[in-house]
Amino acid sequence: MAKLDGKNALITGASRGIGAGVAKAFAAEGADVVINFPNESEQSNADAVVKDLVDAGCNAAAIEADIANEIQVNAMVEAALAHLGRIDILVNNAGIAPGMLIEDTPTEVLDRILAVNVRGPFLVTRRVLPLMYAQDYGKIINTASQHAYSGWPGLTAYTASKGAVISFTRSLALEVGARNINVNCVAPGGTRTPILADVPEELVEEVRLGIPKQRIAEVEDIVPAYVFLASDENRHFHGQCLSPNGGDVML
Repeated sequence: MAKLDGKNALITGASRGIGAGVAKAFAAEGADVVINFPNESEQSNADAVVKDLVDAGCNAAAIEADIANEIQVNAMVEAALAHLGRIDILVNNAGIAPGMLIEDTPTEVLDRILAVNVRGPFLVTRRVLPLMYAQDYGKIINTASQHAYSGWPGLTAYTASKGAVISFTRSLALEVGARNINVNCVAPGGTRTPILADVPEELVEEVRLGIPKQRIAEVEDIVPAYVFLASDENRHFHGQCLSPNGGDVML
């Protein structure tokens, strides 16, 4: 325990699902955490996560911001700095995954997917990275998806956006170079999160049967990858993608 003792983390898209699980795992390891949520409809979920974090002894807060909006991103980072004092760990986790065939995908839906899943991590990282340069320390973790590698019918726009996240991670790692900052990503496999709530159970079962481990992951199966990449045990993983997926996709 205490792998993140004394560290401060900003996690986007953390009012539920993997983001909330990562926030709780970071707190359990000694970090103070600011979570981001996108809009008023997620306020109650964000408040519940913060309560759990505070009950665990974490200095925690929730900040509403649409990460595709530059003004809101800058305000979010300023508020996080005011609460935490510094940002040691950035987890770009916020993402959306509306499912539909490409011929049925309105341009505005494509634009929104790219805005949240690609523009968002770019804007947040661009604001936080100079802070990490100044303190000569940082861990940046981006959330991708195993489907960026495998593809998935009906998720073409989403998988394209997550492929961009992987490429973004690699190029950013090269830009950071020898500085005391590590940039990596996690590409989870099928995981029981609220995103699966709208997926027909027969499709979920089809996915499960195709996984060598024969099960859909729980959030608890995914978060250890984030804890490791955020910790000082990770000194030499840089520009890499860890994919906890039960063997579904072997990188």
